[in-house]
Amino acid sequence: MQRKLVAEFIGTLWLVLGGCGSAVLAAKFPEVGIGLAGVALAFGLTVLTMAYAIGHISGCHLNPAVTVGLVAAGRFSAGEALPYIGAQVIGGCAGAFLLWAIASGSPGFDLANGLAANGYGAASPGHYDLASGIVTEITMTFFFLVIILGATSARAPAGFAPIAIGLGLTLIHLISIPVTNTSVNPARSTGPAVVLGGVALAQLWMFWAAPLAGGVLGGLLHRWLSTEEALDTADRTAAERAASASAAEALAPSPAREPR
Repeated sequence: MQRKLVAEFIGTLWLVLGGCGSAVLAAKFPEVGIGLAGVALAFGLTVLTMAYAIGHISGCHLNPAVTVGLVAAGRFSAGEALPYIGAQVIGGCAGAFLLWAIASGSPGFDLANGLAANGYGAASPGHYDLASGIVTEITMTFFFLVIILGATSARAPAGFAPIAIGLGLTLIHLISIPVTNTSVNPARSTGPAVVLGGVALAQLWMFWAAPLAGGVLGGLLHRWLSTEEALDTADRTAAERAASASAAEALAPSPAREPR
């Protein structure tokens, strides 16, 4: 468990540093800024790279909404959820403080401009209201879980899940950056809000409630859709065990006969 938690900490730190860092440091860089599309791609790349780096260690959740969604889908132990979420939040805060340490080295840096924090109303990039923010965050997180659970299912092509998940997160950002600056991840929202305080911290509740709701809905839908897959997997496992038992019985030496 300790190794899993360290992996989740490092992965979430990388997500905040890479994603939010691209928005703070590179999005509007004079003449060669990466813009909205570049920021969206950066968030996707953080998940894609970490999925290959730590996916075999912790599953690479990097997101409390993903952890809760996996629990709802029956793909993760509820007993491990809280430690995972704790590691993710700490990692997100560490990433935000590290970003602040880097960005503050510029003479033109002003913390009032934010650290790519999430928000609604006046804090929204497009000044979208609370209702729009809630609908967006629930919907985007719901589809993120559908993508994650589908891409990592037993019937999905092996080895390609990180690509689908990373591109899925990129698309989510392309859609929703103007609305909420895109959270779909309470840990990603918590880091910048803790550093900034003020409005970002006051509005943080929504960026926990909506993504967690979307994650649970996505997990429950996948669980229902995958009933047939689960039955097929169980049947296949039973058949493999029966075949193994038959093979072992056939290879077993015959008992020696007693001399008459």
